Amino acid sequence: MKKLLFRKFLTDHISQFFFFGFYLKIIVWVIQAVNFLDFVTEDGHGLKIYFSYTLLNLPKIFQRLLPFIFLLSLFYQLTKYEDRNELLIFWNHGIEYKKFINVIIIYSFLFTIFQIILASVISPKSQDIARSFIRGSNIDFFPNLIRERKFVDVMEGLTIFAETKENNNSFSNITLSESKTSKLNNEIKIISAKKGNLVSNNGDKYFELIDGSVIEIYSDKVTNFSFDKIIYNLKRYKSKSTTYQKFQESPTKDLLKCIQNFYILKKVDTKINNLFCHPPSIDDTKQEIFKRIFKPFYIPLVAIICCLVLFLSKENINFKKKRFYIFLFSFLVLTYSELLLKYSGKSIIGFSLFFIVPIILFLIIYFYSTLKTKFKKNNSNA
Repeated sequence: MKKLLFRKFLTDHISQFFFFGFYLKIIVWVIQAVNFLDFVTEDGHGLKIYFSYTLLNLPKIFQRLLPFIFLLSLFYQLTKYEDRNELLIFWNHGIEYKKFINVIIIYSFLFTIFQIILASVISPKSQDIARSFIRGSNIDFFPNLIRERKFVDVMEGLTIFAETKENNNSFSNITLSESKTSKLNNEIKIISAKKGNLVSNNGDKYFELIDGSVIEIYSDKVTNFSFDKIIYNLKRYKSKSTTYQKFQESPTKDLLKCIQNFYILKKVDTKINNLFCHPPSIDDTKQEIFKRIFKPFYIPLVAIICCLVLFLSKENINFKKKRFYIFLFSFLVLTYSELLLKYSGKSIIGFSLFFIVPIILFLIIYFYSTLKTKFKKNNSNA
């Protein structure tokens, strides 16, 4: 009977978890999807890239929301059982408060393991695949981005201005400004033409410029010449969208390898992304590791805080207020984890506040729960 009671409670919680998770994830995904529209309206990527990128970001969204979804669903489940007096069935069948809390804690560790897998494997992989779509994009919507009498700089190092747009691929009085900057010299090339046609050939895009002139500025030298017709290839230009691999998209094993090489072996491994292994970035690398491996352990802490609801008396005039305070405290703990994560990789103090303090808090609450269980047991025996 005891197993059936726990099975029903945990089954009900999983149902609530998926209910809250589905709607919260959809809301956040829609908000992010609107922001990702920049890929089409500003960066020139096609709708296929847009939808692929937004869908592949779902694991990342779920990873960020999972602790909050767990909190909402568990607290709701406990308060619902309390309001309907369904928890009395547990106590009447000889299940002690401590036993109930222990089951909830063990159960919460299953979510912790899932969160670690999601944050360490699934989410980085899906984000890396999403980034690969951007790297492989040929800026399908580029012609639509060129508007009359507006400077367009969706490509890095190239600005385009067209006075009139005759159709989607034909422009009048068009100017292309190309800039290259190095430590020694700055090079600027300005191409003006009375007419320009945007042509596609085997996936490559280039301008066919007619009747114009070219001005080249290299250091202190200025040269110019006229032309009847030239071909300006856009293949060498890339979108200004970020195409390099970010911390969030890197495999966990590579990040751990960086830490090992930097602190233990004192060397740089050329087989992994060295941007993450040098002093300016090593703190961010540690922060990313803590987010993937240590942050999920806040879930059991939230679980045991929610269990404090069990010790509240309905007869107390401040019952609902105290219940709300427990929920607020749980929410603040998760917020605390988000805020302290930024400082976790910068110093020992930051790491202690992020990781050690929650462990101490967990032990204090567990010890308090044990004492309250003994107190209630003694009162029932008396």
